[in-house]
Amino acid sequence: MKLVECVPNFSEGRRPEVIAAITSAIASVEGVVILDTSSDPSHNRTVVTFVAPANGAVQAAFNGIAKARDLIDLTTHQGEHPRIGATDVCPFIPLEGATMDDCIALARELGAKVGTELGIPVFLYEKAAARPDRENLADIRRGEFELARTEIGTNPARVPDFGPNAIHPTAGATVIGARPFLVAYNVYLGGAENVNVAKEVAKAVRGSSGGLRYVKGLGLEVDGQAQVSMNLVDTDKTPLYRAYDMVRMEAEARGVTPTWSELVGLVPEKVLFETAARHIRLPNFSTAMVLEHKVRAALGGGESLSGFVASVASSAPVPGGGSVSALAGQLAAALAQMVAGLTVGRKKYAAVDAEMKELALTAVTLGNRLSSLVQEDADAYALVSNAYKLPKETADQNTAREAAIQAALMTAAEIPLETARACAQVAALAVTCAHKGNSNAVSDAGVAALLAEAACRGAAYNVRINVASMADKAAGQPLSAAAATLVADTHTLAEQATAAVEAAIGA
Repeated sequence: MKLVECVPNFSEGRRPEVIAAITSAIASVEGVVILDTSSDPSHNRTVVTFVAPANGAVQAAFNGIAKARDLIDLTTHQGEHPRIGATDVCPFIPLEGATMDDCIALARELGAKVGTELGIPVFLYEKAAARPDRENLADIRRGEFELARTEIGTNPARVPDFGPNAIHPTAGATVIGARPFLVAYNVYLGGAENVNVAKEVAKAVRGSSGGLRYVKGLGLEVDGQAQVSMNLVDTDKTPLYRAYDMVRMEAEARGVTPTWSELVGLVPEKVLFETAARHIRLPNFSTAMVLEHKVRAALGGGESLSGFVASVASSAPVPGGGSVSALAGQLAAALAQMVAGLTVGRKKYAAVDAEMKELALTAVTLGNRLSSLVQEDADAYALVSNAYKLPKETADQNTAREAAIQAALMTAAEIPLETARACAQVAALAVTCAHKGNSNAVSDAGVAALLAEAACRGAAYNVRINVASMADKAAGQPLSAAAATLVADTHTLAEQATAAVEAAIGA
């Protein structure tokens, strides 16, 4: 399972009922776990941290953004923190099994959905940015909501990536992206009389002013105290302890000593371990020394590929051929993504660089959908099985049972048909990779095409067998016909890909 983290920032930190409504909307999606909710009344901002399977993350984030649109009015909002929208920023971060490309694809999917369905202009940032001048969040947010109201729709440089070319009257705009793990870290420098020092220190520390490259910083007054507010955007290259040390050095050079610091939201344990090891001068520290790491390794769960194969090999009816077909399609998509990745950035293939970048993201999206279909196919079998178990002693019961069986079989046919469609799309990607991708990986493109064809044909078998079991076969006939067309199309695509492979390696 691919897991991602999402950290939407909402422009509300003072009304608990609004924050609760937003978090409830996010948590309503199955598989979503909210790890942390941090609200700051002075900033008037709430940071929600949740994790979710890749196939549920977009809907969860969308639910939160939709609720924020309905409950937050930026025309009356005031706070210390810069903001451009009711949902100010919403980044995806790769966790277990996920890659940055997965998160870029999710950001684009969410951006399109928010722009189309909620009428909110969306800007892509960081790794998901569609143009270089939008990689930096501060550049997009400069001037905040008030400036965006006048510039979106009038300034060509402020045309959003998704949604209307006009600010939402109360919800503003939203910035959506993909990035590595970010640590929000604040250092306090005593009372409000030191705010100017905090601003000078922040300027000295942040990368945009010549300080630490992977640090963004602002000097603020928060609750009557001077605060250096920082985002550490790459803690591998700029560790937390280095940021603190520089803040302390710059503050003490101005006659001020840090009083305390705080973390906003969650932080990877590695960051704190590194800080602790440096403080007590423990140069040979390793996480292998940590008891809890040993315990997690011993007790860790989650089904491995070998576990899935064992489940298929068992006498249980699921997972069966439909799930295996979806998995084969997912592997084919992964191969297409790999070939594209081996092509991007190579001088020899500069002419297709943009096309291959887009192809890789499409492969990610298809792979994620096929991953979901592995389980959905197994779940559909359960629907059919349960329908057959319904009572049939009376005429009414028998009628209800027959209707339930027909409906369950339709679902069980529609899911593998979706698998077949996705596999046909993967086969088309494989053909492009075979003809335009890195020639050293042409055989991999061929394997992707063959796998996609096999997966499509296998999925079509599952469509047909469920239609054949229907009492009303005419209702399912369009599904069988569509599956047959997809099989024929995918076979043609596989032939094109394998012909390209043979032309390349036949000698």
